[in-house]
Amino acid sequence: MSDDLDIRAGGAVAVDTATLRTAAARFDAVGAELDEILRRWGSVQNMLFVLRGDAWEALGAASAVASRAATTLADARDIATRLRQAALVYELVDLDARYTVAATAGDEPAMRRIAGRRDDIVALLPDGLEQAGYFTFERTIMWPSELVRIMTEFGWDAGGIKSDGAGIITGVATGVATILAAAAARGFAVGLIPRDARLTPPNGPPPVVRPLGAARTAGAPAGLAAAASRMPGDGESRVRVERYTMRDGSSQYTVYVSGTKSADVGRDEVWDMASNVDLISGRTSASYEATVAALEASGAQPGDVVHAFGHSQGAMITSRLALEGDFTVSTLVSFGSPVEADVGPGTLSVNLRHTDDAIAALAGGGHMAPVGAPGSFVVERSMAGSVAGDGAAPHAMTSYTQTASLVDGSSDPRVSAVREVFAALDTAASVDVVEYGAERVPAVGIDPVAGLSRASAADEGGSRRSS
Repeated sequence: MSDDLDIRAGGAVAVDTATLRTAAARFDAVGAELDEILRRWGSVQNMLFVLRGDAWEALGAASAVASRAATTLADARDIATRLRQAALVYELVDLDARYTVAATAGDEPAMRRIAGRRDDIVALLPDGLEQAGYFTFERTIMWPSELVRIMTEFGWDAGGIKSDGAGIITGVATGVATILAAAAARGFAVGLIPRDARLTPPNGPPPVVRPLGAARTAGAPAGLAAAASRMPGDGESRVRVERYTMRDGSSQYTVYVSGTKSADVGRDEVWDMASNVDLISGRTSASYEATVAALEASGAQPGDVVHAFGHSQGAMITSRLALEGDFTVSTLVSFGSPVEADVGPGTLSVNLRHTDDAIAALAGGGHMAPVGAPGSFVVERSMAGSVAGDGAAPHAMTSYTQTASLVDGSSDPRVSAVREVFAALDTAASVDVVEYGAERVPAVGIDPVAGLSRASAADEGGSRRSS
């Protein structure tokens, strides 16, 4: 069903190994109870055997019950064993992913620790590495399956206008092309940002950022759907900043960053394809500069706590914001992000992506190991056959708002971490909200209220920092 959600901790393993082991322990407990019942039942059978002349039918029934109980006991023990073996296999998959991360970072102590645990598991399960390799291969091949299906059907329909044969050929061609494109995205890791990645300096003049006036808010979002509904993008708004003045006098900020608004390159619109290319290439984009300028204009200082929400290009910006380290990005919520950043253990990472969203597919299925703080999670869902708003595409913000609403209604315990963020913000003494627009205009010396380029701010010794 299109409303089905896959909520997991992220990485290559979507299965909670602790849950598997807990289930195995419960089957062991059931087995122990059955074993005790069979022991006592044996006494009953012996008594009935002595009285078999008068209780032959009861003896037969008792023997049948004992046989079924013995079969159930064997099944319980077998299930417990299989659950433990499955947990070991999934742990191996996770260890392999973590080993790759450690090797890439040159963390030799972590590599030795992981290799030691891996050897322990192989000693318990000799064919574990082979099974883990199969699951890793399956994930590598199958993660874009929904997109491949959609593109194959699209090719079939397009070619079928001419003939059935053309439909088959076109369908196969588009499906294979999608597989190759997905493999390239995964192989070149264009959407996987390592933890130590930093943006290089911009290749153009800074944008002009203008406050558009205060926006109305009733306080902190009640959930992910409420947060998604605050995403800017209508009219001139591109960035929304909420400053929460907490009861202890400290300030926290939430920033909502829009997705791409123009296919132009380098014209007035800052949220354009030029900014997309810059961000994918690891350069500081004009849209990233504008986002930082908006935060600073709202009073955010280096080290201040920021909760970042981004859609599409906005998610690339907020991901980089979390990695750059100028602000303390404690929460990162991404909608349809074409990248996945390996944010550190101090950032709660929540990533919503649709399996039929071609833009989100640029992330290549995400990192093999989970990213972010404990409680981080990834949400995946297919939009095929569902209607979001006016039938919006899988990448549209309206589609992700619908998915966010389903997450809010989920009983999955992992969602509680982000709920706690909203609950803490809701205790603020006051909230100030400003939305900002931006232009790619090389102006200097403009008053901050009307719109101040970051270059001139730095020249005047203001609080804005320079990229």
